[in-house]
Amino acid sequence: MNKASSPSMRVRLGAVALASLSFVAVGSEAATSGEAAKAVVRATADDVIAVLKDASLSSDQKREKIIVIVDRNFDFTTLSRLVLARNWAKLSKAQQEEFIVEFKRHLSITYGNNVENYRDEKVVITGDREEARGDWTVKSIIERPTAEDVKVDYRLRQLNGEWRMIDMIVEGVSLVANFRSQFQDIIAKNGPAKVIELLRQKNDKAGPLKS
Repeated sequence: MNKASSPSMRVRLGAVALASLSFVAVGSEAATSGEAAKAVVRATADDVIAVLKDASLSSDQKREKIIVIVDRNFDFTTLSRLVLARNWAKLSKAQQEEFIVEFKRHLSITYGNNVENYRDEKVVITGDREEARGDWTVKSIIERPTAEDVKVDYRLRQLNGEWRMIDMIVEGVSLVANFRSQFQDIIAKNGPAKVIELLRQKNDKAGPLKS
């Protein structure tokens, strides 16, 4: 089995990677897109890991700080559109807005609940590459003191001149593709509105998403 192939392992590693992607505006006008994107990931990883290592904070306090940063800096509209793909257009404007809210809550709960599993991992940036649509991928490795390192790629897109997260790939497993697969199964059985209902129910119970 791949070192990061199990769902529970992907969630734990994703928590570290996702927490490291709470973006802030960084950089000089003279910086290239790649340099600016890498600077965002580097600065943010340092800031969030500092929160995870802060022994004066409770797990709840760490979770709240990380959720606030993620909420402020992810491009959840683009992320939601990518996750639902062609099914996005099947939702009304009100349903689209509700999906964004509930999907954001679901990610916050899923990854926020894993802050206590931090084990002195650190993020090391290893490269970058330009993608279609002006997007940029920043490549990194999560170095783990007691286990094998894990490769994580971050896909960023500019929104109003600032880089935002639109996908995260942990050992080849895309956050967007993973949720798209889950949601497509639900939509195929019950229609797109069912996804919103299930997300809302699971968020209220803080449980895993099932069809």
